[in-house]
Amino acid sequence: MKSLLIVAHGSRRKESNDEIFDLTEKIKDKLGENFGHVSCAFLEISSPSISEGIDQCVQKNSDKILVLPYFLSTGRHVADDIPDIVNEAKARNSNVKIILLPYLGSNSAVENILVSIAENEK
Repeated sequence: MKSLLIVAHGSRRKESNDEIFDLTEKIKDKLGENFGHVSCAFLEISSPSISEGIDQCVQKNSDKILVLPYFLSTGRHVADDIPDIVNEAKARNSNVKIILLPYLGSNSAVENILVSIAENEK
């Protein structure tokens, strides 16, 4: 089974974290049968942590976990912290393929979204 784990920063504001949970549910609905499990995790401050999120995917019998950083730029968290956590999870779960996907901001679709927002401003 293939899983998707969306990784966000985490916030002290419950509403901010709730946005990530809501987004995850919407993505889960859109992915349908392509993924057996879709969930989110947080780098810090909020639960579940990235390690816990990966462990939950493993407990759901995932044999492939795609980790998607929901970050716009390649700061320290994207460049160092998240890869370190994912590499630790790979070492703990050698029987599971864990793939760290490119962070959200690196996708060219983000440019199109920003242009669309700007062009639609009235």
